[in-house]
Amino acid sequence: MKRLFLLLPLLLLPGLAPAQSSQPKSAEEILRIVRLSYALQNHKMSGKLRDDATGRTEPLELTMDNKVMRFRFKNQPPEIVHLDMNTTPATLYQVKPGGTTQVTGNQSSQSVRGMAFNYEDLSLRFLYWPRPQLMGEDRVSGQKCWIVRVTNPGTDGPYYVVDIWVHQGSGGAAKMAAFNRSSKVVKRYQVTKVQKVDDATVLKELKIETVNPATGAVSGRTYMMMENPEKK
Repeated sequence: MKRLFLLLPLLLLPGLAPAQSSQPKSAEEILRIVRLSYALQNHKMSGKLRDDATGRTEPLELTMDNKVMRFRFKNQPPEIVHLDMNTTPATLYQVKPGGTTQVTGNQSSQSVRGMAFNYEDLSLRFLYWPRPQLMGEDRVSGQKCWIVRVTNPGTDGPYYVVDIWVHQGSGGAAKMAAFNRSSKVVKRYQVTKVQKVDDATVLKELKIETVNPATGAVSGRTYMMMENPEKK
């Protein structure tokens, strides 16, 4: 089976083809496949973020190696955000001139580079939240997906509930919706374009939307556009 790497900044959520095509036994098993896929990846990609309202762009470089995902932003002020998946849950660090700091829960709602996604999206914390629920099945771009719901066990962070659409054929996450404690959607992600590279399908474009919970209207939209992965 061909692999499907759907990278979120977001969150990009990469996928690894399960050994069996049958339905996993539990929601936790589905999330385990998604988490494992990050740890096994080893590649480098260049791309950019583009704000839909202003057209402003932010070049970025994404590398994945030794269970660490690094986002390097090239514009001033320089910044590297790296996610260490050698820990459980994964640990998010921010590297700026002057030093390295760990991103904590009360910082997770801050916008990354002024775009429509935040450090919570990069941290992947929701993939480790306990007691996930399998909510059923759906189709995204014609492909069958499981819907897994996770609930924040604490009070920090911008999200209370996150629904993740996981592609049944590959184990990759194709779509996400996050809700606040009033059950109002506040963030949406969807992979809108992919590209073929050798035996894998990788991200080409990801749409990230911030939603006003009071009105349901989109208040910010960012696109992540990636080039072909470099050979390593």
